[in-house]
Amino acid sequence: MMINGRQVEVEQGITIMEAAKQCGIYIPSLCHHPDQSVKANCRICSVELGGSRNLVTACSTKVQEGMEIQTNTARVRETVRTILELIFADHPQDCLTCIRNGNCELRKLAARFGISDIKGEKVLEDMPLDRSTASLVRNPNKCIKCGRCAEVCHRIQQVGILYTHNRSIDVCISPEYGKELTDVDCVLCGQCAISCPVGAIHEKDDTDLVWRAIADSRQHVIVQIAPAVRVSVAEEYDLPAGSISTGKMIAAARSLGFDRVFDTNFAADLTIMEEGNELLGRIQKGGVLPMLTSCSPGWINYIEKYYPELLAHVSSCKSPQQMFGAIAKTYYSQITGIPAENITVVSIMPCTAKKHEAARPEMNASGYRDVDIVLTTREFARMLKHDGIDFTLLDDSDFDSPLGCSTGAAAIFGASGGVMEAALRTVYEVVTGETLEKLEFTDLRGMEGMKTASLKLGTENVKVAIVHGLAQAKKVMEMIKAGQAEYTFIEVMCCPGGCIGGGGQPYGTNHEVKQKRMGSLYQIDRHLPIRKSHENPDIKELYDKFLGQPLGGKSHQLLHTKYGGASF
Repeated sequence: MMINGRQVEVEQGITIMEAAKQCGIYIPSLCHHPDQSVKANCRICSVELGGSRNLVTACSTKVQEGMEIQTNTARVRETVRTILELIFADHPQDCLTCIRNGNCELRKLAARFGISDIKGEKVLEDMPLDRSTASLVRNPNKCIKCGRCAEVCHRIQQVGILYTHNRSIDVCISPEYGKELTDVDCVLCGQCAISCPVGAIHEKDDTDLVWRAIADSRQHVIVQIAPAVRVSVAEEYDLPAGSISTGKMIAAARSLGFDRVFDTNFAADLTIMEEGNELLGRIQKGGVLPMLTSCSPGWINYIEKYYPELLAHVSSCKSPQQMFGAIAKTYYSQITGIPAENITVVSIMPCTAKKHEAARPEMNASGYRDVDIVLTTREFARMLKHDGIDFTLLDDSDFDSPLGCSTGAAAIFGASGGVMEAALRTVYEVVTGETLEKLEFTDLRGMEGMKTASLKLGTENVKVAIVHGLAQAKKVMEMIKAGQAEYTFIEVMCCPGGCIGGGGQPYGTNHEVKQKRMGSLYQIDRHLPIRKSHENPDIKELYDKFLGQPLGGKSHQLLHTKYGGASF
């Protein structure tokens, strides 16, 4: 076939857009997403096809032998410019103050096609913003009706709270009957936000709260950073996907003015101690099985709203984020002599649902809110850029002690299957008293929607399963309801790929990017000197000096909770 006068060979059956990409030719689009179905509704990818009177959409037209394609003719450019001008006529012109300023797909196309003036009458309506949740803000004025948010909500997550309403110029995307997110069964996963090409739906920005806390001389402000952030934040500085930037990330956080920089991985090791022992207790005492993990707040929101009758299967453990906060407001307060009321705990997470989790009323067993402020990876990057910090030039730094020591088992929490693998490393050695020689449970790794494995624990044959993405979680919940889930332990992650694909991660996250981030987490695990949670020396000291033992009275008070009714 011919593309822009150049003869090329490509595989039969792929689209013109895919063929052009293979040949180094970029065809723009707004509705297209590599992980979603073809929509062909924005028409930005229109190209000229030899023998066709009309332009065709490159995202939906399959290549054929002998095709002649032109992607950049005067007709194509004028058509795309007109489409963009029509979109801008129904779009706010507040680019400089928009949260997507600098990484808006629409603004980049406007620059590419030289849109400097909006022709024709502006038809923009002024609709109210939806700020009803602690996690997400929906701005219908900026919606370009591409459909990407609705598809990820319906097809990939199968929650289905965003719909395309009306037709023609009246089309809009919103919850049913124009309701706010707090009035429907949204789980706040943020997959809609990370799919949106513009600023129509995004995380609630809490960066000003952090700036105020840092500026308050009465407050000792500490920050914990989740495992998935260290393999994604560098992408905000145009470094390759999956770049491991732990040391620079720590240095960057310290440069912002945090008094201490700690690792959520420390609390991930703590979670394994509690959750692993809870699993053993259920197996030995005839507790409710299969046990379901509780680390993913979007998943907890989902089961509370859609399968409340199965809540007895959920581990009572708080997530690592919340465990860290509880320990910071008690143990850390005790050993430093800093009153809990003067400690502000900030989390940097790959997740929008974490904001809601931190605000849950039951997350205050110490008498104080476990986690005060949650930032997404994107918000963290915005703070760094605001402060003029060039991430790429920073020297590597190390986490502070004692809440900064962690293991390889904790590092892989950020990938689907990582929680299960970390738990099995510890549970196996606790039960058998033997050293687990091969630490990698490769059957539990990868991007398949559901993965299963079995392991001999003493006399027990334990079958486990891992699912990620709520469409897969739904299948497993139906299996449990039908009595067909012959598993002992099931890991559920709300977002596809786990936390590496969280709704608060850098824009541009797709299947390929997630795989690179996942590989980097396993690389971190391989190179750490300690790779089992129960061998973390600071965790041992925490139990010796403060908690007593896993599932003991103090750990139950601080590290466990009861799920059963998400409040938004």
